[in-house]
Amino acid sequence: MSHSKPSILIADDDENVLSALTLALKNENYQIIKATTPHQVITLLSRKQFSCLLLDLNYTQDTTSGSEGMQLVEAIRNIDSHVPIIAMTGYSSVDIAVEMMKRGANDFIEKPWRNAQLSNKIKQQIERVNIVRKNEKLSQANALLTNKQRGVIAHSAEMRQVLAQIERIAVSDMNVLFTGENGTGKSMLAHYLHQHSTRNNNSFITVNMGAISEPLFESEMFGHVKGAFTDAKEDRIGRFELASQGTLFLDEIANIHLNQQAKLLHILEERKFERVGSHITLDADVRVVSATNANLEQLVLEKQFRQDLLYRLNTVEIRIPSLKERVDDIIPLANYFIEQYCQKYRMQTKTLSKEAAQAMMYYQWPGNIRELSHTIERALFLSPEQTIQLNDLNLPTNKATISQCLHEKTLEDIEKQIIIERLQRFQHDPHNTAKSLGLSRSSYYRRLEKYQLTNAQ
Repeated sequence: MSHSKPSILIADDDENVLSALTLALKNENYQIIKATTPHQVITLLSRKQFSCLLLDLNYTQDTTSGSEGMQLVEAIRNIDSHVPIIAMTGYSSVDIAVEMMKRGANDFIEKPWRNAQLSNKIKQQIERVNIVRKNEKLSQANALLTNKQRGVIAHSAEMRQVLAQIERIAVSDMNVLFTGENGTGKSMLAHYLHQHSTRNNNSFITVNMGAISEPLFESEMFGHVKGAFTDAKEDRIGRFELASQGTLFLDEIANIHLNQQAKLLHILEERKFERVGSHITLDADVRVVSATNANLEQLVLEKQFRQDLLYRLNTVEIRIPSLKERVDDIIPLANYFIEQYCQKYRMQTKTLSKEAAQAMMYYQWPGNIRELSHTIERALFLSPEQTIQLNDLNLPTNKATISQCLHEKTLEDIEKQIIIERLQRFQHDPHNTAKSLGLSRSSYYRRLEKYQLTNAQ
């Protein structure tokens, strides 16, 4: 559609209205197609995908109730769930507009219309549906990807447990709160949850709550109508509306100002909202997923975060383990990033030396997966050979710090670390791994079970 004119279907039983609308949109570079009956609209929709529909609510049966138009909207939604619908009537009221939007219309405009307002509403709805359809295509593409291709690496028992939990609750509509340190992959796992949910064919909209200033909060989240405030020069669709029937991901939720927390709470309780400056109430049909690295319970005690809002957000709370808690995933993640960056920069694939891999296993990774990703990207350019050496990683790790780490670990920690390293070295071959450890086959498998390790690659 981006390579051809957007197509607008205008339906009205008055030829003068059709001519006036065609003239009003003459300079907008649209392909205009006209219909005079609901039957013609349905016939045309079955043959062609339109960018936007302008529909009159009243045809031949009566002139004021809008019932024909509402029945038409419902029929259209059975054919195309996404096509934008803007309803038109000369006898509209707030009640009719609300009912029409409940039936599936996206917006409405009264006759006589203002050309600028009409043009703005059409552009806004086309932009909205383009985002929805783009997200739908991405969702379909992502559904074909393996977990590894999505960057979801879970060799460790800790991460396998997290993914299993996410997959169990994904089919529900419960709000989910992801917690954990910075860089642990909370946003990626929020998208993973969306992909496994029943809403995965609709939008996944991300909002960085720390980047929204307090004065713009309502406009960003709920949208506004033209003239609602000084700088509102045109209508704006908010994030709740963009995420309709999909997932709204509120990242850095702890950064939302107290004044705005009450407004967010109201929407989560009532499941309804209004654009700023509008009296039309819209349904908030979204699943809310949040993430933070802050201790929200402590913020509640400090009266910096509303307890009732926390209860709404954390119907299910999932803590994402830090990288140092999932040591089994360090080398698989490193190899994943090597593969990704080598493809990105069109390099021949490189490998990690034994010393580099050992140092990465001992390093504490305060920046978690984000730090690991940056470390690998840098090392690929610092390494002159096909094998990445310890010095190429540029980690603050040497024999002294490794020795310090060893002194801080228990005997079981060290044994588990050694087994993981040998598994990686011998590519999970049980015979060679057990032989290198000086263990019998039965002792080797007992230790795998003890430390919840897997022999599979």
